[in-house]
Parts: sequence; structure tokens; C-alpha cells
Amino acid sequence: MRSSLAPGVWFLRTFSRDSWFRGFILLLTFFIYTCYHMSRKPISVVKSRLHQNCSELVKPVNDSHSLNDTTWCDWAPFDKNNYKELLGAVDNAFLVAYAIGMFISGIFGERLPLRYYLSAGMLLSGLFTSLFGLGYFWNIHMLWYFVLIQICNGLVQTTGWPSVVTCVGNWFGKGKRGLIMGIWNSHTSVGNILGSLIAGVWVNEQWGLSFVAPGAVTAAMGVITFLFLIEYPEDVDCTAPQHHTSDGLEQNQDNAEDLGNGPCTNKESSLESAARCSKEPSVQPAAISFLGALRIPGVVEFSLCLLFAKLVSYTFLYWLPLYIFNVAHFSAKQAGDLSTLFDVGGIMGGIMAGLISDYTNGRATTCCIMLILAAPMMFLYNYIGQNGITNSIVMLIICGALVNGPYALITTAVSADLGTHQSLKGNAKALSTVTAIIDGTGSIGAALGPLLAGLISPTGWNNVFYMLISADILACLLLCRLVYKEIIAWKSSPSRDRG
Repeated sequence: MRSSLAPGVWFLRTFSRDSWFRGFILLLTFFIYTCYHMSRKPISVVKSRLHQNCSELVKPVNDSHSLNDTTWCDWAPFDKNNYKELLGAVDNAFLVAYAIGMFISGIFGERLPLRYYLSAGMLLSGLFTSLFGLGYFWNIHMLWYFVLIQICNGLVQTTGWPSVVTCVGNWFGKGKRGLIMGIWNSHTSVGNILGSLIAGVWVNEQWGLSFVAPGAVTAAMGVITFLFLIEYPEDVDCTAPQHHTSDGLEQNQDNAEDLGNGPCTNKESSLESAARCSKEPSVQPAAISFLGALRIPGVVEFSLCLLFAKLVSYTFLYWLPLYIFNVAHFSAKQAGDLSTLFDVGGIMGGIMAGLISDYTNGRATTCCIMLILAAPMMFLYNYIGQNGITNSIVMLIICGALVNGPYALITTAVSADLGTHQSLKGNAKALSTVTAIIDGTGSIGAALGPLLAGLISPTGWNNVFYMLISADILACLLLCRLVYKEIIAWKSSPSRDRG
């Protein structure tokens, strides 16, 4: 019985148990979204295989193409001169569907059990990713097939982000949220790296396996999610996190007392408690409306900022391997492997942004400074980044850190902060909708970036980088009001808590 234990012993037991479950949820959601991003990456690596310089290759003896055919090694319909536009259309099919679906996904995520929602999304995502690769084995050369698969995949992938952020937000309070989510958000870059490396294994041979293998892993992770994901700490009799330092503390203490006297107590083992609590869920507050979420201070500014920040990040995600392939003249596999350094920098940038923003309590200022530094670094990378392998490695890591740092901070810690804002009076049900609004708006930029890159790249890669630098500056300007408010807050409270 809890009452028979000394307060110190009860605290140590509860702390240890809560920490174990929180670590488990953090690790599980990390692997979940790693799989989501891993399944998106192969298309950027395979692009250079769908259309390449056939004159540098030896034609097979049994090949049926004519001697004058310079596109014999390309995959129709990407064997024409407009292949960049067609590849851009394939990218955009996914990204537009993702952007549209994201606004709807958050609403469903608040009203459906996250375990079922995530599991179904991962199984379907694995299916559609594999179907894209099966087009190679089924010898499909129709553009509509690849576009349709990308649209379906884009829609089902929207189940991922609002769900994992909501789940992590349910388990973790605000104290060290920037650092915790900065480390946790490295799943995006880890997924990109794994997707590039896995796709690179088969890209020069049977490129269909570059999609089938990540698809199978994603589907398998969906099964694991169904078996092990725990949505709320209360479901396994763990202590609810403290989202605020004043009213939230009293509320969480009241919740802890209610849990202690409720049907799910420490009298039973954790497995029995988890099974019984899943059958008897606690009463949750009503979900917030779409317009209600927009009224939360900071949601609109950060959403619009993410639109341009994600435009830059996703242009690198989808076009960097092809840029390296064309400009530095590496092989398709080498270009894919080298592009992973951008994501290595993204891991460092996300952790650094979270750590700095926790210490300064300035999310907007941290994002703004990194965006300011990113603009000249992208300019330098375009002009001197390909002058040697050392320059390329260093510049890719720095650019990845400065570009993905603000993107990672906004989509994780900022979204969780706004979703548990004090104006909501403890209603954490807004978290999924706020996350969906912010990431959905950002996904519009993610769709525009690769589309514009496909349209602009025929005029020269320099123009693509000018477009990226312009978007980066716009993202910075959109945060000016919030940066000003943070500076005023610093001046008015010099003895503030720095995390």
C-alpha cells in the first residue's frame, strides 16, 4: 500500500518507475518517426538513377535500344528533357497531400486513440512506400502511378507527427523540454540518414528495393507501436507531468491524489495496471477547435516562420543528392552518402537550439539568430562548397545545423509549449491540433520548395540558392515581433529562471 511506505521510499520508487516509462516512450516515439522519415528519403537518392548520363555507361549486350538512343539507361517517363519537372511533380504530389492532410490529421489525432491511429498510419505508409518500389519489378512506366502512390503516402504519413508530439507532450513537462525534444527530434535526421544509406545499397542495381526495404521496416514498426505504445502516464499509474509552474502544479497534485485513490494504483504490477487502465481510460477534457488553436499567442507567427524554414529544409532533403551528383560529379551512391552530412549537422543544430532556448527561455530569438547565420552559409556553400571534399563536408554540416535547428525547435518544443499554453487552463487536448496547424503550415512550404527547385534548376543552381536564401530571410522577419517581446521580457525580469 502506498500509505504504508515512508515518503522518501515512495518518492524513489515512483521516480524510478516514472523515469523508466518516460524513457521508454521517448525511445519508442523516436523509432516511430525515424521510420516515417526513413521511408521518405529514398526518392531523393533514386532520382539520379531515374535519369542519368547514359553515354558514360556500357550498354548491355542484350539491350534492345538503338545505338543512337542516349536515354537507354533511364527509367521512362523520366527519360525526357523535362525530367526535372516530372520529378518535381512526384515530390509535390507527396508534399501537397501531406500539407492538406496535416490540417485534418490533428483533429482526428485528438479524437482517436493514438495507438490505433499511429499503427494504422505506419502500416499504410509502409505499404505505399513499397508499392512505389514495386513499380520497378512490375515494369511500370506511367507517371500517374507514381504520382498516385505519392499522394496516398503523403496523406497517411500525416498520422505521424501530431501523434508523436502529442504523446511526448503527454509524458514530459516544460522544464527541460527544449533540450529533451532537441535530442529526440534527431529522429528526423537519423531517419534521413538511414533512408539514404539503405537506398544507396540498391540504387545502382535494383532501385525498387530502395523503397521496398524501408517500407517493410516501417510496417513492422507499426506492429510494434500497436503492441507497446502508452498514450497517457495515467494509463500505467505514472505521475502526470507539470506543464506550468503555478496553477499547473496544483492541478497535477490534485490529479496525482485522484489517481492514488482511483482504480489504477500501485497495488498491482505495471503490466496488470497497464492492461486494466487501457480498459478504463480516465476522463479527458474536450478537444479545442481549429480557430481556438489559432488564437493561442504565437501560433500564427511560428506557423508562418516554419513555412519558409521548412521550404529550405525540404528543398535540401529532396534535391541535395541530385545537386551533388550534377555539380560535384559524384556517383549516385556517393552523392546520397555525402548528403547525409547535412542531416548530421541537423542533429547537432536541433540539440544546440533546444539547449540554448532552454537556457535563455527565448525560443523565437534562438530561431531568429540561427536563420540569420544560415543565409550567408548557404551562399558560401553554393560557391565554395564543391571546391574540395573537405570544404563540402564542413559546409554541409554547418548548413544542416543552421537550417534544421530552427525547424526542429519549432516543430517540437515550440509546438508542445503552445499546445500546453497557460491560456488553455490545463487542456492539453489542444496539443495535437496546434502541432498539426504549425506543421501543416510548414508543409505548405515543404511542398513549394521542391516544386520551385524543379522549376528554377533548369535556369541554374545559383538561382535555386537565391530562392532558398530569400525564404530564410522571410522566416527570420516573421519572428521579429516575438523576438521583441522576448527581449522586453528579459529586460523586465533580469533574475528570470533560465531553465
